[in-house]
Amino acid sequence: MSIRDVATSAGVSVGTVSNVLNRPDKVSPATVERVHAAIDELGFVRNDAARQLRAGASRAIGLVILDGGNPFFSDVARGAETAAEKAGRVVLLGNSDQQVEREAHYLDLFEENRVLGILISPVGDVTARLARLRRRGTPAVLVDRQAELTDFSSVSVDDVRGGQLAAEHLLSIGRRRLTFVGGPLDLQQVADRLQGAQEAVRAANAEATVSEQVVLEVVEVPALTVEHGRAAAAGLMSRPADERPDAVFAANDLVAMGVLQSLVMLGDLRVPDDVALIGYDDIDFARAAVVPLSSIRQPSALIGRTAMDILQDEIDDPAREPRRVVFAPELVVRASTVPEA
Repeated sequence: MSIRDVATSAGVSVGTVSNVLNRPDKVSPATVERVHAAIDELGFVRNDAARQLRAGASRAIGLVILDGGNPFFSDVARGAETAAEKAGRVVLLGNSDQQVEREAHYLDLFEENRVLGILISPVGDVTARLARLRRRGTPAVLVDRQAELTDFSSVSVDDVRGGQLAAEHLLSIGRRRLTFVGGPLDLQQVADRLQGAQEAVRAANAEATVSEQVVLEVVEVPALTVEHGRAAAAGLMSRPADERPDAVFAANDLVAMGVLQSLVMLGDLRVPDDVALIGYDDIDFARAAVVPLSSIRQPSALIGRTAMDILQDEIDDPAREPRRVVFAPELVVRASTVPEA
């Protein structure tokens, strides 16, 4: 079944059917209805692969996320899809799972499928690869990562500031033995959040007496998952009481939930009385936890929508100057750091 058969059945030209499929605003409502009736009657399905070959590009945008198991990235993807739909685009999703090889695989796949552009939350340095893609006419925007160079647009949150907010909050409620749990530390988002916490601790110690000095310990985990958070907390809490932290800053909410699970299972330590706990991202599960989690909120869906809008602008105008959008993080206080009244 071809587009010509649809045109014959509807009594219109092939060009009119094409407009109905691609630019319905250029066709009268009555004609659109007649063409769609013919499509339904004939069971016509547009061959996008053939259309792509003729046009030299698809309607698709490639999105590579860092961790498909993290609801934060699900929300980012949802925001990107919302903006893509308005622009008549579709989003093809790839999950790198924090693996360089999988990331490269999806970039290869998207290039082979001639996507219009790429959104990516990179594992490592993909600058050279993205530059090569752009030379071939495929723009890219970094998501949840600030571009180190000015060559590419990026949409992110100020994670250094987010780390500061988390540590400052723990210090404000009187905690002095802090532990940061996150990793791998060469992941830029994790490194930035740790840097922010370290800066907050240094500032506090500069004004504190010797007896009031704050300690910030770093416990690196292989990945930002519930399981690794659980294991890290079990190790911390197996120590003698005077060597345990009185507060934990987890690099994301999944790690924080794992920490919370271990503390609840141990039973002899209370959150936040004995150990205050704060996460990062403010996913929906944070507020629904058995002890609602304090967290640093990122505007996840807005990040996805903004990145998609910027990419669409660069598709429309390849000469457009790159843009950096950095959103401010927000402290959300719940019962895991401040008991409910």
